[in-house]
Amino acid sequence: MLTVNKETGVCGTNYPTSICFIVVNEFCERFSYYGMKAVLVLYFLTYLHWDQDQSTAVYHAFSSLCYFTPVLGALIADSWLGKYRTIVYLSMVYVVGHVVKSVGAVPVVGTANVHIALSMAGLVLIAFGTGGIKPCVAAFGGDQFDEEHGSERQKFFSIFYMAINAGSLLSTVVTPILRGDVQCFGGDCYALAFGVPAALMVVALVVFIAGSGQYKRSPPQGNVLLEVCRCVGFAIKNRWRRSQYDSRRTHWLDWAEEKYSKRLIQEVKMVLRVLVLYVPLPMFWALFDQQGSRWTLQATRMNAALGDSFIVKPDQMQMLNALLILVFVPVFELIVYPLVGFCRIRITPLRKMAMGMVFAALAFGAAALVELNVVSTVVAPPPVGACLLQVLNLAHGDMSLKLPGGDAFQPIRYLQDPPAYETVPASGEEMKIQVSFNGNISECNFTPDQQGAYTLLVSSDSTGVHCSQATDHITKNEDGSPLLRFLNTFPEPVNLTVGAVTFQVTSGLSMSPNQTVERGRYQDVSCCLPAGRCSLLDLGLLDFGASYTVVLVEEAGVLAARRLQDVAPNDVSVAWQVPQYVLLTAGEVMFSVTGLEFSYSQAPPSMKSVLQAGWLLTVAFGNVIVLIVAEGAGLEQVGRHETQEC
Repeated sequence: MLTVNKETGVCGTNYPTSICFIVVNEFCERFSYYGMKAVLVLYFLTYLHWDQDQSTAVYHAFSSLCYFTPVLGALIADSWLGKYRTIVYLSMVYVVGHVVKSVGAVPVVGTANVHIALSMAGLVLIAFGTGGIKPCVAAFGGDQFDEEHGSERQKFFSIFYMAINAGSLLSTVVTPILRGDVQCFGGDCYALAFGVPAALMVVALVVFIAGSGQYKRSPPQGNVLLEVCRCVGFAIKNRWRRSQYDSRRTHWLDWAEEKYSKRLIQEVKMVLRVLVLYVPLPMFWALFDQQGSRWTLQATRMNAALGDSFIVKPDQMQMLNALLILVFVPVFELIVYPLVGFCRIRITPLRKMAMGMVFAALAFGAAALVELNVVSTVVAPPPVGACLLQVLNLAHGDMSLKLPGGDAFQPIRYLQDPPAYETVPASGEEMKIQVSFNGNISECNFTPDQQGAYTLLVSSDSTGVHCSQATDHITKNEDGSPLLRFLNTFPEPVNLTVGAVTFQVTSGLSMSPNQTVERGRYQDVSCCLPAGRCSLLDLGLLDFGASYTVVLVEEAGVLAARRLQDVAPNDVSVAWQVPQYVLLTAGEVMFSVTGLEFSYSQAPPSMKSVLQAGWLLTVAFGNVIVLIVAEGAGLEQVGRHETQEC
């Protein structure tokens, strides 16, 4: 922790006392940003009930806007308000955005459309706030040092970088806990998960303003980026207007000499040579930023239990990146690069960046291998003109079924787990199914819709065989929690409580709707009939991603539960995501850190801010690439659905 001495500065060094306020401000702001962003895609998925493609598209649209707005923030700071006032005013916009976003996550506030409108308005304000102050805070910290304290300034940037990663690491651990472990309004508490980052942003603003009397402030001196754009624009316009060849002007930028100095033109040429190297960089960021979208969605379909008691939430896996960054930066600088150099392999910045992109590709190769195993527990949807059917035998004896024009189902035993879903024709019209039971053949009526999934309930009594159908939910729950429903075989209604969820099942072979329950082992579930006759049922482990049907029966004069599994649980451990995070973070260290160093070394001093803006724009364009791909996937699904309806 930094301590302040007014005479010697921070920690008895030459650090200005104002640095404390700036570092704490950055820690709180990064906690605010990454904490909100960690739970954002699950908020879209489970609260706003968007599909995965739309959730991914909006997530990356927001990320892209966060990296376009720094150009605007730099323009305001350098040309109008100065860095200090820009940070203060845009931080206020930032706080308002967080508050609006938090209010939008309160279920009692308006309709679904109101929630969407508030959420989108909040995200836009947050994007302008975080993006606007991004180019100002670090530069403002550097302004606090005199020129003769260059070494202290370098150490400040190391502390500043540590504050960023510490805020990111802590927030990606804490906010998923606030979302999932705290229940409010009958579900996950997104209002709290967004509210705490909002409070941290208020703290960041208050701390920054509290240090106002300590800061050195430089007046606005004009925006270099704007000057570069004007120079390039004038050169293009001047060359377009003049058709004659001029041997003295060997470069198209030379056509700006009539208005701009040769020094500025030469520096712009140097910058453009570096910017050309930035062209492939968005592809890296298109991969990198999917940690918070596709990789989080992948984690929702994995088994998040690490051992018997420790459970990782899907959105907490993102903390691995911040944690590994803190480990990998010194490891690469002190061990990896010296060892490679010892092997007489020349290490250049471009080679490091190329290897970083290779590692990013390897990370997604690892993610693809994990995904192949993850989807093995997913029930494939039926094709057009067909449905999925499983049979549950509630009669005391073996039976077999035969579809019209089809083969017979395998012999089905009493209350056994139904065999895998069978794909059967479905036209929306009633079909007759033959049921062979105790040497007799009966007929059941079955009326399926196309691409539906059904359980055929077959029971018997003294009057014969009876059939009814129940609609199944074969899609895994979007937040990874198990789904549970009860089938009541009693002539009386039944009330049950599973954890914090209540089930009310009517009488007469009726099925309750699927409800989400917390993953866990349920050994003492209360089950009561209206007359006050209660029993404690053992449901066993309800695991991640599974769907269960529990049949309530009477065995030896007491209520009993027979649990059947409709959809298999997630059997791939979330720990298998660790290799892809390791590979991607190693790629980030080689790519991002090296890229910034290379850019700064290749640019003249007056143009470093221009290259910083260019670097941030590559991140923005990388997110645009993912946005386009996700939107394309969504449009493809819509088109396929419309074709099927036709």
